[in-house]
Amino acid sequence: MAGKKKDSAASRDGFDQGVRDKNLVGYWMIPSRTVGYREPTPSYKPFLWGWDDIHKTLFEAVDHIPPEEAHRRFIGFQNPDLELGTSPNLVLGAQMILAGEMAPCHRHTMDAVRFVVEGNGEGCTVVDGEKFFMTRGDLITTPNWSWHDHINNGSVPTIWLDGAVAPLIVHFQIGFGEPHQSPHQDLTRDVGWSSKRFGTLRPATVGGKQVQPPAPRAAYCYPWAETEAALYGLAEGGDELDAVDGAFLHYVNPETDGPTLPTVGCDIQMLAARKKYSAHRHTHAAIYHVYEGEGTTVIGDQRFDWKKGDSFVVPLWTWHAHENGSDKPAILFSINDEPVMRSLGFHREEVREEAAPD
Repeated sequence: MAGKKKDSAASRDGFDQGVRDKNLVGYWMIPSRTVGYREPTPSYKPFLWGWDDIHKTLFEAVDHIPPEEAHRRFIGFQNPDLELGTSPNLVLGAQMILAGEMAPCHRHTMDAVRFVVEGNGEGCTVVDGEKFFMTRGDLITTPNWSWHDHINNGSVPTIWLDGAVAPLIVHFQIGFGEPHQSPHQDLTRDVGWSSKRFGTLRPATVGGKQVQPPAPRAAYCYPWAETEAALYGLAEGGDELDAVDGAFLHYVNPETDGPTLPTVGCDIQMLAARKKYSAHRHTHAAIYHVYEGEGTTVIGDQRFDWKKGDSFVVPLWTWHAHENGSDKPAILFSINDEPVMRSLGFHREEVREEAAPD
């Protein structure tokens, strides 16, 4: 039986080395262990990507990436502090297909969303047999393992933001991918099928048959016209405006009334003109895109001035506050990994208490 005498430093070092030699680790050997108060400290910093650089790089890629590889003309917003991704679990980036181009049909493990930033409805994405036309401001979901391809039969480029959980998939090492047997999948559903079946008004029967509960995680399109009307309606009402986010709306999954996708949440918000908002922090990371207007977000001790088209990331558990110093409203679209944090029981949020006026 081991005695209770105190080991010498050399004896302790020898014991620790013996533990390592067995491919084991003692808790006392972990430098970051603590018995006191602690809170998350992100390993990455906030960062802003300017739209001028993004837009220019997309069009420069046309000279280097041939049409048959148009589906690879994706420019990810790479956080300089991370090996992969915009945040540890999410990547946001811009993708473009020119007039007459297409991106071959495929599917993968990642949940993904498409937020259209330039499009007149001539380009489209097809998800599981349904065509979704891409108009500026539309949000289209591509659930895990859904067949999808992109087609532009119009006269102008279509550009959208891709949001996906690629870093999370890499971390779990569960990435599957598969090309379709044909460049394009067959259209098996009428245009508008998903909105009729999953929207707020639903028929009792379709084709003479009773409507059954929807299949899990069907694709869905949130048209900008409806989003804009809801956003301005909320802003004009004034009763439910958020102290930290202004007029703030979730893109709700129409099947579950839960988050947009199981791993990706999407939000849209309007910041009123000449308005400064309270600071808050949360255990999910958020990536913002400036849809309209200009303003400032203070993240930690850094100030980021943004304008239309810019994108920026707010790390987890980092104080941040928005401000719109202009004379016009500003609109921010954002994606987050809050659904992951909530499903694992890790979600937490705090609003900073403002100092009382003198």
